[in-house]
Amino acid sequence: MARFLRRLSFNRNPGWVFILPSLALILLLGLPLLALIYRAIAPDFFGYVFSSQAISALKLSLLTSTASVLITIASGTPLAYILARWNFNGKTAFEMLIDLPVVLPPSVAGLALLIAFGRMGVFGSWLSALGISLPFTTAAVVIAQTFVSAPLYVRSARVGFAEVDKQLEEAANVEGANEWQVFRYVMFPLAGRALLTGLVLTWTRALGEFGATIMFAGNLQGKTQTMPLAIYLAFESGLGVAVALSVMLVVVSIVLLMIMRRLERRSAVINHSI
Repeated sequence: MARFLRRLSFNRNPGWVFILPSLALILLLGLPLLALIYRAIAPDFFGYVFSSQAISALKLSLLTSTASVLITIASGTPLAYILARWNFNGKTAFEMLIDLPVVLPPSVAGLALLIAFGRMGVFGSWLSALGISLPFTTAAVVIAQTFVSAPLYVRSARVGFAEVDKQLEEAANVEGANEWQVFRYVMFPLAGRALLTGLVLTWTRALGEFGATIMFAGNLQGKTQTMPLAIYLAFESGLGVAVALSVMLVVVSIVLLMIMRRLERRSAVINHSI
């Protein structure tokens, strides 16, 4: 049998060496989602989906994840540009600091936020003096989502800016363009595809954030209960509700990915024309 497989893979059709492991991963990724959708098919599915708890959690998730994305774009785009095009002491340390939340367990991220900005945290007294209380508020949800998702955007944007040909930048400088003009008319359009990819990855990551949110913001319906938290709460009371809400979140994520693909194609056409 082993001799037959070796002959099939290497002598007759070497492509099987790539197809078989790829198929295994595709099945691992696809079968659980198909099983989830299959299990969701039930007469009371739409009743769960359109319940007040589900609608409230979805609205809050979309609101907070959108706010997180906007904050990330406003602050992460210039940061990614600096990391990609500037050279300075400590650059490697900054890059590690930015990438660290990606590999941190969500519970550690939530605990770090709570220790930093909680009422009894390191900076909690300063915030209290200003009349600001972050834990267990909608703002805390946005902060937690931004903390865990923003590095994805910065990483993608940094790669996009770094891949732009430096000769184009030098040519723009020769023509008298300042750094802002180079960024706006050369760097930003050419790195647009990477920025869009990072944007949607950040959005979907923020939309699915659970661990840091529940530790720093809690699970208060209508205030901090996002879709992942609503699914967790529903799972304790009934599998049918949790499955319906999970399918709802999968559909939203698919829509976001479809938007990303469409924007990527449009960006590729624009870059080709440039």
